[in-house]
Amino acid sequence: MGLLNMPVLAALTDKMRWHQERQGLLAENVANAETPDYRGRDLKQFNYAEVSGPFSSASVTTTATQPMHFSVGGDSGSAFNAQKMANFEVTPEGNGVSLEDEMMKVTTNMMDYQVATGLYQKSIKILRTALGKA
Repeated sequence: MGLLNMPVLAALTDKMRWHQERQGLLAENVANAETPDYRGRDLKQFNYAEVSGPFSSASVTTTATQPMHFSVGGDSGSAFNAQKMANFEVTPEGNGVSLEDEMMKVTTNMMDYQVATGLYQKSIKILRTALGKA
């Protein structure tokens, strides 16, 4: 197996490609913000489990060792209690794109892409250091 075919690097590469594709869709949504009957599109959330294939992530659970410890388990299935955001409104012309929402998505997408790129670069540096080619 080549170094660039490692599961971690492959997953980060797929994540960066996903962000590039999403950025294109978000730009299309912004460009059509005043087009009658246009509805914005977005990609399905990126899932590392689908990319990792046979590799599974370890499950980490917490245990209260003292009765006074805080409980970190949530009532919902999400560790961060994610809530669905309110959907945008449709204008009288039938357009369903909110520029404010789209620009927030663009900014978030850009920041997430930069994080993935940084992780990829750090991983390459670690591999080079381990091979003595730093």
